Amino acid sequence: MIIPIVLTIGSTFFQENSFTFEGYMHFFRDPYFLKILLTTLQVSVVTTIVCVVLGFPTAYYISRKAPRRKGILLALAIFPLLTSPVVRSFSWMIILGRKGLINNALVGLGIVDKPLDILYTPAAMMIGLTHLFLPLMIISLVGVLENIDGDLLKAAQSLGASRFTAFRRVVFPLAVPGLVIGAVLVFVGSLTAYTTPALLGGKQRVIATFLYQNAMTLNDWYLASVVAAIMIVITFVVVGVMNKMAKTLNPKG
Repeated sequence: MIIPIVLTIGSTFFQENSFTFEGYMHFFRDPYFLKILLTTLQVSVVTTIVCVVLGFPTAYYISRKAPRRKGILLALAIFPLLTSPVVRSFSWMIILGRKGLINNALVGLGIVDKPLDILYTPAAMMIGLTHLFLPLMIISLVGVLENIDGDLLKAAQSLGASRFTAFRRVVFPLAVPGLVIGAVLVFVGSLTAYTTPALLGGKQRVIATFLYQNAMTLNDWYLASVVAAIMIVITFVVVGVMNKMAKTLNPKG
């Protein structure tokens, strides 16, 4: 794993047998490339936030159930992982299309006059990626939340704390490790995902589809390596920031 990464990053600093930063300078000077990078970051960040907002209460609810019911709920939660990304994406294409279920319902109820352009937009990619990675967030959080002793909440409430205060001061700090792991998995997965953005994004490019286009269609392996190196750096930066946030939110964790 290490050798291919080192060779890929190393190759970006050499062009025509001379050391250069031209590949990176060209990338960050080109408005089209920057738009792709910003779109990718936007999609990844929003997908991560949505997965946290939806995953945390779901995981907390599942973690408080009896073992048998917990197993059933977990099986339902991770069911999307058992189907192909292609199948999931085509399902969302049917739902989000101009003649799909959502637009038919909106037009039929008189909410809109004409179908909305949902498919082949960043919003469509976010919806597909949320469906894809939400189970990872739920699994990461359930493993942490189910090990939090319920007596801690009772003790906090007996000392005068409200249920919300007890949750904020007791449960949330203890759940930070699972939250960070889930957020990293979702963000990195969204950043590097190819199939879902390619099918639901249409002409909307993200880094992964842009990398594939340069490598396989345009045969520009140098620029593809530059893009891959940028993805690797972003991943390490995000992991470092997440760990820093975890230590700030839970210093004793």
